[in-house]
Amino acid sequence: MRFYGGTIKKPFIKTILVLLDGIGDRSYPELNNLTPLEAAHTPNMDRLAAIGSNGLYHASTLGECLPSETAHFLLFGYDRENFPGRGLLEAVGYNVVFDNNDVLCLSHFSKIKIKDGTPVLFQGRDDVKGTAKEFKKLYRLVSSFEHNNICFKLHQTKRNDGIIVIHGDVSPYVSDSDPIHWGAKIAKIMPIRGNPEPEKSKHTAEALNQYLRYCRQQLKQSGFSSCANYLLTQRCGKRVPLTSFFDLWGFTPMMIASSAVYAGLAHELGFIFSRAQDSGNPGNDLRERIRLAIEDPDHDFIHVHTKMADEISHKGKNAIDKKKVIEDLDAGMDELLKAIKTRDDLLVVLTGDHSTPCQSMLVHSGEPVPIIFAGPKVRRDRVDRFDEISAASGCLGLMRGKELMQMILNSSDRAKLAGIRLGNTPKVHISCDYPPFPLK
Repeated sequence: MRFYGGTIKKPFIKTILVLLDGIGDRSYPELNNLTPLEAAHTPNMDRLAAIGSNGLYHASTLGECLPSETAHFLLFGYDRENFPGRGLLEAVGYNVVFDNNDVLCLSHFSKIKIKDGTPVLFQGRDDVKGTAKEFKKLYRLVSSFEHNNICFKLHQTKRNDGIIVIHGDVSPYVSDSDPIHWGAKIAKIMPIRGNPEPEKSKHTAEALNQYLRYCRQQLKQSGFSSCANYLLTQRCGKRVPLTSFFDLWGFTPMMIASSAVYAGLAHELGFIFSRAQDSGNPGNDLRERIRLAIEDPDHDFIHVHTKMADEISHKGKNAIDKKKVIEDLDAGMDELLKAIKTRDDLLVVLTGDHSTPCQSMLVHSGEPVPIIFAGPKVRRDRVDRFDEISAASGCLGLMRGKELMQMILNSSDRAKLAGIRLGNTPKVHISCDYPPFPLK
């Protein structure tokens, strides 16, 4: 969009952000000390690298291990203090009914053992055995509870996944009970130190601890304790009023993804959400999502997401398995490469949200991931490989946080000149949404 020369010409450079969840990794001896992405045969990704700008990206600061929902929130240009919590996002994504003042908490059944008088995690979420019917009974068994006018409602969302809706004079500033790692102590839920509502958080933590004691007692009495004897909680959140993605960046956005947490994130940020299915064929699934993004006529910012690289890492598979998944994903980018070569109205950004190591106690790790910008008049550097090491020599350098969105604005010719102020609402993007001067 140019204001110079007397005519305002509306642009329609469509941005397609392809995000390979958990694509980054570490080096492994079985891959000759390469990362899975380095070792993989990725001709389509490499061609994108060769025709664009390359660099490294971290949604926060180097070394910080981000969960996907937080990384996405930050890369979309939002401030962490406004993050509503994964509990809230999944509740929205699964259409759980709640009030805006309720607190939402992730939960799942587990098995604990008592060691020296202390409960420790013995079996986590995915290790608890049982049929779908048995899990349904488990969740129904402890579906409601009340303590000091604070009410708890447990909703089962998947096999062993649940959302607790906490209703009353409650606060999201409470800690988790889930230590994640086997053999670690089950944690007491506590108010987060220094939070802005200390009394509310204190009462919320007390009530949540009472609910977990109640759950443990019910499981013992019911006879279910042989398969699960504890309900674990983590990542409480609450709805936060957020500026829409359109108002923040000036794009009309759509998100194509398969997980409920992204459906929730899309809703809270004002994206149109297109729910995709994971068929077991990562490359073809990605190809279909990219095709939908390319052909869509109504949105000029489309986020295409795949979680397959992240999932294979979490399953404890070796680096060779992750390499194969990456090669499948690369095959699914053939139509994207063709489109970027033949169209002058398309900006493609390819990156990940975080690194997920195949072999580590860490859930996610804090190394940066590679990033490509490819499109009309985008600088071309000398990088011709899409991987964590090659990208480091690219012209984008190290990008962090909302710099990704700022560079997308810049690369699509929509960035407003800093210091220009039109209307009473500051914007970073060129916009005609301000009152005209009154002649009378």
